[in-house]
Amino acid sequence: MLGVPSGIPEADFVNLTISEMTEEGHVEMASWRYPPPYDFYDGDVDPVLNPERHFGAWNEQGELVGFYYFEPKPPDLDYGLGLRPDLTGRGLGLEFFLAGLEFARERYEPRRVYLHVAEFNERARRVYERAGFEVVSRHVRRFERFGEVPFLTMAERRP
Repeated sequence: MLGVPSGIPEADFVNLTISEMTEEGHVEMASWRYPPPYDFYDGDVDPVLNPERHFGAWNEQGELVGFYYFEPKPPDLDYGLGLRPDLTGRGLGLEFFLAGLEFARERYEPRRVYLHVAEFNERARRVYERAGFEVVSRHVRRFERFGEVPFLTMAERRP
């Protein structure tokens, strides 16, 4: 369950349900549009690969508020996520991130969790650092629409 920052209607983030993404959820995500430079994450940029690895996050009203992506790489796990565009930049990131992380730990029991974030996405990087993740490597991915994009690989800090 996510806490509610001031200014956000309580019903939006009470009793968050995480479950397999539905076909309707994938269709809705394809319509999501983020403001630049976050348009890199628009829902229709790339086709959905491995839909079985996508999970939706729904609020009490049944509205899709975000998604999670989990790719097992035993004994570890790659983790991805995204909030619906109108919910970004409102201080919900950390709690949304932690809800998915808790779900992943229970479902997959990974030794260590990794994530990959575009280097320009400082907002997300700060959330992940606050959650106890650190940069462990860098790489570049090439996209037809965006060209070469530097990425950071982050992992949970070791105790």
